[in-house]
Amino acid sequence: MGVLTILLSVLILHCSTNSIRTGCTGSFTGYYNTTTGTVTGKLNVHLVPHSHDDVGWLKTIDQYYVGSNNSVRGFAVMNVLDSVVDGLLRNPDRKFVYVEQAFFQRWWAEKSERTQSIVKNLVNSGQLEFINGGWCMHDEAATHYIDMIDHTTLGHRLIKKQFNKVVRAGWQIDPFGHSAVQAYLLGAELGFDSVHFARIDYQDRVKRKGDKSLQVIWRGSKTFGSDSQIFANTFPVHYSPPDGFSFEIFADIIPVQDDSLLFDYNVEQRVNDFVSAALTQANVTRANHIMFTMGEDFKYQYAESWFKNMDKLIHYVNLDGRVNALYSTPSLYVDALNSVNESWPLKHDDYFPYADKANTYWTGYFTSRPSFKHYVRSLSGYYLAARQLEFMMGNGNNYTPSLGDALGVAQHHDAVSGTARQHTTNDYAKRLSIGASQAEMGINLALTCLMSKSKTCSSSGEFNQCGLLNISYCPPTEKEISSGESLVVVAYNPLGWHRTDFIKIPVNDDNIVVKDSTGASIPTQLVALDNVTANLRKFYVEAYLGILPNGPPKYWLVFQASVPPLGWNSYFISKQNTKVYSKSGYVSSYVENEIVEVGPGPLKMSFSSSSGQLQRITNYLTEVDMAVQQSYFWYSSSAGDKSDSQASGAYIFRPNGDPAVPASNMIDLKIIRGPLVDEVHQQFNSWIYQITRLYKDKDHAEVEFTIGPIPIEDKIGKEVISRFITNMNTNKTFYTDSNGRDFLKRVRDYREDWDLKVTQPIAGNYYPVNLGVHIVDEKYELSILVDRAIGASSIQDGQVELMFHRRMLVDDAKGVGEALNETVCVNKNKCEGLTVRGNYYVGINKLGNGSHWRRTTGQQIYSPFLLAFSHEDEESWKSSHVTKGNMMDENYSLPPNVAIITLQSLDDGTVLLRLAHLFEAGEDANYSKMAKVELKRVFSQRVIKEITETNLSTNQVKSEMKKLNWKIQGENKNSSAPLRGTPLDSETLVVELGPMEIRTFLLKF
Repeated sequence: MGVLTILLSVLILHCSTNSIRTGCTGSFTGYYNTTTGTVTGKLNVHLVPHSHDDVGWLKTIDQYYVGSNNSVRGFAVMNVLDSVVDGLLRNPDRKFVYVEQAFFQRWWAEKSERTQSIVKNLVNSGQLEFINGGWCMHDEAATHYIDMIDHTTLGHRLIKKQFNKVVRAGWQIDPFGHSAVQAYLLGAELGFDSVHFARIDYQDRVKRKGDKSLQVIWRGSKTFGSDSQIFANTFPVHYSPPDGFSFEIFADIIPVQDDSLLFDYNVEQRVNDFVSAALTQANVTRANHIMFTMGEDFKYQYAESWFKNMDKLIHYVNLDGRVNALYSTPSLYVDALNSVNESWPLKHDDYFPYADKANTYWTGYFTSRPSFKHYVRSLSGYYLAARQLEFMMGNGNNYTPSLGDALGVAQHHDAVSGTARQHTTNDYAKRLSIGASQAEMGINLALTCLMSKSKTCSSSGEFNQCGLLNISYCPPTEKEISSGESLVVVAYNPLGWHRTDFIKIPVNDDNIVVKDSTGASIPTQLVALDNVTANLRKFYVEAYLGILPNGPPKYWLVFQASVPPLGWNSYFISKQNTKVYSKSGYVSSYVENEIVEVGPGPLKMSFSSSSGQLQRITNYLTEVDMAVQQSYFWYSSSAGDKSDSQASGAYIFRPNGDPAVPASNMIDLKIIRGPLVDEVHQQFNSWIYQITRLYKDKDHAEVEFTIGPIPIEDKIGKEVISRFITNMNTNKTFYTDSNGRDFLKRVRDYREDWDLKVTQPIAGNYYPVNLGVHIVDEKYELSILVDRAIGASSIQDGQVELMFHRRMLVDDAKGVGEALNETVCVNKNKCEGLTVRGNYYVGINKLGNGSHWRRTTGQQIYSPFLLAFSHEDEESWKSSHVTKGNMMDENYSLPPNVAIITLQSLDDGTVLLRLAHLFEAGEDANYSKMAKVELKRVFSQRVIKEITETNLSTNQVKSEMKKLNWKIQGENKNSSAPLRGTPLDSETLVVELGPMEIRTFLLKF
């Protein structure tokens, strides 16, 4: 038989056995039927096309958008969006979902009116749907809830303005663990019906697949209970398609080949593979609806490759008839699930920590890049204050958008997380710096305008600020004060409470006096500048600013300032007419006593003069006395071993199994005493230095740490912790916050949702901290608050440890492709490892009394005084400036359990106001109660003409929000309703807030 005869015989046989082929005359030239909806009685497979577009990671946001730096990755987001729009226009049944507004809004602004009109039609038809809708897909461990709200609002408002659409679904598919605040605040309170994600602990996933609990009703808030619930959908594997069903152009794909004249015709095989994948997924989920996530990172560079193959799959799978396939979105998918008669399991708390293998706990990134984390956090508070002043100044001035944009990008799950490449992190920091510089100029102008008695504004303002104040670099305060002139210090208070706090600025003159706005002299103290700070200043000013600073200042000047809520006060520093006794603190003599007690007020700390270590903390006012030791240790990082190659890195925390190494057993100790503050200086080793400050009248200790450069000459990475050791009986339990909001109970070596197999007893017990961590026993509470996102744990009863710095020599093989080895350079020829400086705050309280300190002090840490400086004659200044003022009624202050978390002028002429109750239900006997805010007194200098209450992101009127109802497995009764404020009375304008409630309003004046 000839070859041609054989080929024809094969073709005839092939045609005769093809049950779902439409013809054997060549390529299929007819119509692919993709019009199907859901079908009752069948397994419905919802194909959700998507592209996960990181707002920076291996490349910068710009490089990802335009497709440059392709030696790293050959992606261009603008191509994705162009291609998707073209693909959607080819078939009205096709759908696509998109998240990152930082990319989309840039693309949108470049498009013609014609293209914008086409895209609007796609959105209106439901073909293109926005999900999540924020500026980025934010991280959930290292983000503060205010930042999460701000960037989400930025995106949601633009989507509402451009398309008149409300986002319905959360899509947190890539963050490395999921927070309780994400569920209820960035979910239910936004009006989302659902949230979808991929990454949960590998042990948790096995359990959930076994009992079909990947999909749950998640109640993330103890306070709000069922009021906070949201449908949470965990993908069975990842956010990519089932194996074999990725169709990215130029990749190794298996297309649906329905040309029967070709030898690789594979329709039956592709249909069988599809059905098999669908049944496999259906076996681990409930109901007759499953989702295939048809996309992955930066996919759809050529969208038609995906859409064409999905068209074919839907057509041929539905001809086959075993399952039903359809184009869908998360919203349509959840609506379908909601319509079936199914009960869903309940989930509380959160999904931290996350591990994808036995030795692969993603808990290192809780601390990675600590300086960048602090930069983000400090600018978050700065942005809050800047928007307040922008509103107060009025006149349409708008100087904060650049900072808002940069902060929105920085919340990305590879940005503030510390898991991007170094050049990308530098780009994030550059954007933040540009935004901060613009905001600074606006703030200086706003203060000039607000304080001017003549109501005139200098175009440039008359103030300077000091971004490197923590390392003593502040040119306006270091400048010599000439005769007849004063250094003017203006302190702005962003809090809604009257506030008294200490100001600490570098000066060179010890013969000075400080007067308040009334002209009264106030107590001061001078503290000699330490050598560690002087060395930091010299290196980092040159590294960051490119200038060689003058010699270090001689002193820190300390004085107490009192500032009204949402207001300012002025202080005048001038030379004394006659030389007076120096008020500089002195080094005490403590050789004669083994135990040295320190503190100018009722709070005392006791140190051993021989070991240099902390021994006790005592508050004589509250009668709390606690034995406490504190020291620094480091974990040696694993570089992988014979049993497992997993290394510690930017994402992963894997110590090598050795006990934590103490920084020192004998600590050099120096104590400085004074009328306002006592300082305890401890040199733990050549690269760890700590100053503990106890201020007069403060009920906590402020601890400044300086860590670095971490030595790596021994070729071992190090992860540095501060550990507190007490004799408290804590029963494996400690408490950490969720994104600075709720506190969650943590139990060592335990998970509420499954029986934990402990494989990493240290890394597996670390949790993210944004506000603080505390432990309790039957008598006392020990609380530690932080100034940035970190990781923390309690590895032994009575202990708390906080990780402040990390430096590794190998990559952890999670994609970033770089070791976490941060260096700082001067002129590119002198480089050293990063040194980190920061603060944490220690409080002790009787059981049940610590929450008030944690909540109020936490607000003060997030929103410190904003300081601005100028030089002028005191009397001349007073004659032309309002030296003390505020926006609110001068006799009014917010309740101590309420904070203003947003006050912002919007581009449509309205003003955005958010008020937040700071306490959880049952958290505090006095403050976990209904609070009231009188808006007429808050805005005493204006008249509110119109006010509308909205959802959290302002894209829905609160009273019009709708919510899906779900059946809960095993729940037979409704839980009691949480305490919430009543609807706002438009006459009295008194806002009520129940515990943990955030209320959002749009105002017109």
